[in-house]
Amino acid sequence: MPPVPADPGPQPAAPSGPDPAEGSPRETGRLSGPLFRDEQPGAVEPGASETVVLRAITDDARSAPVGGDYPGAAAYPGPSAPPVAAGHPGVPGGPAAGQPFLVPSSYPGQETPVAQPDPQPQPAQRKQRGGRNLQAAIGVGVGLGAVIVASLFVVKALFLVVVIAAVSVGVWELTSRLAERKEIKAPLVPLVAGGIAMLATGYWSGVQWAAASLALTGLAVMVWRMAEPPENYLRDITAGIFTAFYVPFLATFVALMLAADDGPQRIVLFLIVTVCSDTGAYAVGYKFGRTKLAPTISPGKTREGLAGGIGLSMLAGALLMELIIDGGSWWQGLILGGCAAVTATLGDLGESMIKRDLGIKDMGTLLPGHGGIMDRLDSLLPTAPVVWLLLAAFVGS
Repeated sequence: MPPVPADPGPQPAAPSGPDPAEGSPRETGRLSGPLFRDEQPGAVEPGASETVVLRAITDDARSAPVGGDYPGAAAYPGPSAPPVAAGHPGVPGGPAAGQPFLVPSSYPGQETPVAQPDPQPQPAQRKQRGGRNLQAAIGVGVGLGAVIVASLFVVKALFLVVVIAAVSVGVWELTSRLAERKEIKAPLVPLVAGGIAMLATGYWSGVQWAAASLALTGLAVMVWRMAEPPENYLRDITAGIFTAFYVPFLATFVALMLAADDGPQRIVLFLIVTVCSDTGAYAVGYKFGRTKLAPTISPGKTREGLAGGIGLSMLAGALLMELIIDGGSWWQGLILGGCAAVTATLGDLGESMIKRDLGIKDMGTLLPGHGGIMDRLDSLLPTAPVVWLLLAAFVGS
């Protein structure tokens, strides 16, 4: 198409009388004459498309008087208002939005169709089961399992370092969420220091020293909080003492199991029965779950899933007690596995209550596909004292 002049200048309006070339009256405000450089002035041939030039839509244009039979039919004001072809979407008499329109060509009687681009549909994102990335979750789970096994069977005390690190991060996640969502300022420094003391004394000195460390941690939280203003003092120290009991003290029973002569085997039993509880509940609940277990707390859990988790955990407990625990029996494993599945489910529901009260989905984002450290410790923490107690009753401590 030949180039359009930058400023065609004002064009004379067509006379109001009949057009001798077309034999029909022209509307007031329409333009005539050449539109391109290579066109010769003269009458418009029959069948040729004409171009309507609309005034730019501005506040001045709205207030100015307009001519013709419709708004915007005034003469071309200058180079700032580009011409708009008749039949363009939005021009009176033009097609609807999204339909092709015709642009006049430089040759009379010839029109060039220009199609409007259709909006590209956005690709639908695949929804992960349970709202999580299963591939990332499996990868992280395998990596954590490798770290646990390597630390357990290379140097037993190295696993204690792994537990201390996990507990410290878990305390930080819980206190951070309390501060963000509820403005509860549980002192972090005495909680982390007290948690390390509980785990170390539990491993090397026994449960009595671990309990004493818990009491001293509570006193340290009370004293540390005195440096702040007295408003909400009781609320903050209550949250701090709860955190000290919930995370490091319950984890101390893992250190107590580790301290036994067959500590690595006990840890493996404890971890596998807990993981089997979660895995069995997920698999059976996903396939056969119909009846909600606690819809107001965790809508995804079902009674059928709980039964599947208990069954798989009991099976794993019976096999492992018979195979890897000295003096263990299969029936003891059934009891241990069933109790572990119940406490793991209660621990999961307990943390779900905390997260719903805080209005969050996960405690953190450290583990892709899992959430935070506390989202993996929720079922392990309350299960640890139960497994430790049953093992002590069945085969000794």
